[in-house]
Amino acid sequence: MNTIITISRQFGSGGHEIGEKIAEHYGIKCYDRELVSLASKESGFSQDIVENQDERKVNSFLYNLAMENNMFGYNIDSLSVLPDTQKIFLAQFDAIRNLAKSGPCVMVGRCADYALSDLDNCINFFIYGNMKTKIERIMKKYELPEETAKEMIIKKDKQREGYYNYYSAKKWGQADGYHLCLNSSILGIDETVKLLIHYIDAYENKKLLSVFGR
Repeated sequence: MNTIITISRQFGSGGHEIGEKIAEHYGIKCYDRELVSLASKESGFSQDIVENQDERKVNSFLYNLAMENNMFGYNIDSLSVLPDTQKIFLAQFDAIRNLAKSGPCVMVGRCADYALSDLDNCINFFIYGNMKTKIERIMKKYELPEETAKEMIIKKDKQREGYYNYYSAKKWGQADGYHLCLNSSILGIDETVKLLIHYIDAYENKKLLSVFGR
C-alpha cells in the first residue's frame, strides 16, 4: 500500500465512516477532525478558534498565496502580517502536506485532494447520497427531527462547497475533478467501502505493473 486516499463528501453521506473503514482495512491512519488539531498546533490558535473556521471560505488572497506562491511549508511567524483566518487555513494545508510525506493514509475533506494535486500516488473520491438516506442518518446520529436534519445537511454542504470552490481550481462534487464519485445510498456504507477498496487495489496493481512491467 503506497497510496494516499482523499475523500470529499456530502454531509450525511457517511464519508467519514467510509474513510475510517478503508483506513482500518489497510492498517493506515484516517485524518478528519485530526486535521483541525494539527492546524491548531501549527498556527498557535486554540482548537475552538480553528474549528470555527473549519471548511469555511475566507478570501481569495489566501488561495493565491497558498497556490500561486507555493506557500506550503511556510513558517507561521514569517506570515505575522496575515489575518488570523488566513494563518489557520495555511496551517491546515501545511499539515496535510506534511502528513502526506509520512506515507499512505486517508484524509477526509478540507481540500486535501487539491492540496496534494501534485502527487502521483493519490486517489480522490467524492461520496454523495440521496437526501432521504442522509436525513435518516443525521436524524439518528444527532437525535434531530427530520426538518432540522435536512436544514443542517443543506447548510453544511453549502459551507463545504463554498470552501472548496473558493480555494481550489475545481468544482466541489463535479465528476471530472475526482477519480471516482459514488452514491453511498445505493450500496450502503459497507458495500461502498468494498467497492472503493477494490478500486484502490486495482489502482495499486496498475501502478506496480507500470513500474515493473507485465
